[in-house]
Amino acid sequence: MLVAPQSCTARSSRTRLCARSSPLVVAPFTNTDYALAVNKSLIEARRARAGVFGFFILCGFVMGLWAAGLPSLNDRLDLGFARLGGILLLISGGALASMLVAGSLVDRWSSRRVCWFAGPFSALVLLGPALAPSYEALVVLAIVFGIGLGVTEVSMNAHSVEVERRYGRPIISAFHGTWSLGGAAGGGLTALVLQAGLDAQWLLIVAALVVPFLYVPAARLLLPDQPGHASPEPGARKGAGLKWGLIAMLGLAAFAGHLSEGAAIDWAALHARTVLETDPAMAPLAYTVFSVAMTTVRLLGDPIRARLGSVRTIQFAGLFATVGYVLILLSPAVGEPLQVVCAWTGWALAGVGLATVVPVLFSAVGAVGDRVGRALAMVTAFGYSGLLLGPAVLGYVAEASSLPVALVIPTVLAAVVALTGAPAIRSLLTISGAEDRQEGIVARGPEPEPARD
Repeated sequence: MLVAPQSCTARSSRTRLCARSSPLVVAPFTNTDYALAVNKSLIEARRARAGVFGFFILCGFVMGLWAAGLPSLNDRLDLGFARLGGILLLISGGALASMLVAGSLVDRWSSRRVCWFAGPFSALVLLGPALAPSYEALVVLAIVFGIGLGVTEVSMNAHSVEVERRYGRPIISAFHGTWSLGGAAGGGLTALVLQAGLDAQWLLIVAALVVPFLYVPAARLLLPDQPGHASPEPGARKGAGLKWGLIAMLGLAAFAGHLSEGAAIDWAALHARTVLETDPAMAPLAYTVFSVAMTTVRLLGDPIRARLGSVRTIQFAGLFATVGYVLILLSPAVGEPLQVVCAWTGWALAGVGLATVVPVLFSAVGAVGDRVGRALAMVTAFGYSGLLLGPAVLGYVAEASSLPVALVIPTVLAAVVALTGAPAIRSLLTISGAEDRQEGIVARGPEPEPARD
């Protein structure tokens, strides 16, 4: 009789003592049987990793199409900046509200099941804004689109931490890197369509009808639901140990990181043009430098965290981002020949630092093990609110004083990432009971060689 390793405690190399509702039964379990079971688990983890990559790149692709298609939508419905800003706010509000619900859904039904529904739904509801006949209809359809995005964000991130726990080493950062690549692909495809003289509206319609089917093969690769989903991992305590104070600290770090990231997205080019008075063709390169640095580090960030550990990684993240923003603030005083170089160096350092904030925080929450959907949803919602509020807050401060004064806010918040993130992750390591205290992931030992007959 073969008994799953999760439900048995090893008694010797030849037998296992299996705990069941019936009296204890000693079942034969050979070294070959054990290796086969572990290899099966590793195969499932590798398949699931490919599936999560699929979810992240498709979600980023949909967002890239949507963002790149906004000018065409604005022209078609004659929205204007004010109404277009309201639509973007409604999308963010719908996403934020749905994130809080999605956490409970993940805990109740599992991240796999929610991913099966959320991924295709988030792409299909892109059809609403694409076909909206009026501003009034777009208001409702934008909220639905935001709901789809919010549920997908929580469910795929929750599954990514499950896959990382199965691997026993950092792998989350690369997922977020592929999200950025998916967004770039969506924007690039939209540019090609417009260059060909075609309507971006039809691209959105085709994507809304095709992308849901692309989610299906990715969803089929996700980890199967197991009884262990409702139970803690070996060595981990119940996720109920996450107190509101700890969630608030993690949320504050996520909020600070996202707001600092949003500041770069929305204001890097404007800072170059209005403060440094660079050429209009050169100004967008400030954001490009930030984006390339962030995407590169996210794609390569997992080995960095594996070497440094989660606590030191979040400390370095806050340090690099803070130094980057300080260089940006000092750039106007450097002088004409070097001020652009100083600012670009600052944006690059900010991108390097902020790239690892979200992966490290999500991984730390996931290391707790049991029923982390609600906690992960709360941290995600905190972070998303930073992206939502950041541009508006900085805009009002810049209007009342100046853009350099406004950029003091993300400079301070970049330091907050390290000041709140590091102690919060240390607390999570204690809660998780992880053997590898530095990484915050339950240690699983080396991967075994494939079993042979």
